[in-house]
Amino acid sequence: MLGVVSSLCGALAVGLGAFGAHALSARLSPDATSWWETATFYLIVHSAVALTLSFQPAPFHWPGFVLIFGALVFAATLYAMALGAPTWLGAVTPLGGLAMLAGWLWTGIAALSR
Repeated sequence: MLGVVSSLCGALAVGLGAFGAHALSARLSPDATSWWETATFYLIVHSAVALTLSFQPAPFHWPGFVLIFGALVFAATLYAMALGAPTWLGAVTPLGGLAMLAGWLWTGIAALSR
């Protein structure tokens, strides 16, 4: 299941990155462009890591899901703000970052336990 979810998130990141670069680039402010690029970068990187974890033993799967969850929350809030959502949504963005940190730390703990 982690492999499927991470693959879909990777495809989403590629699609949204292309959409931002081709359809939105002339319409977005410099701040919004930066948010879009950051969201895409974090989503694609964490999708790739989670996909890699899906090929590992089961103790690595839950950290992968946490990485994906964090990346989705982080990216979604940045994408939304880039498209004009209220900037207070930026207060939610760090929650995604914390989940990504937790996923990385959990991955390390799982690696140590092997």
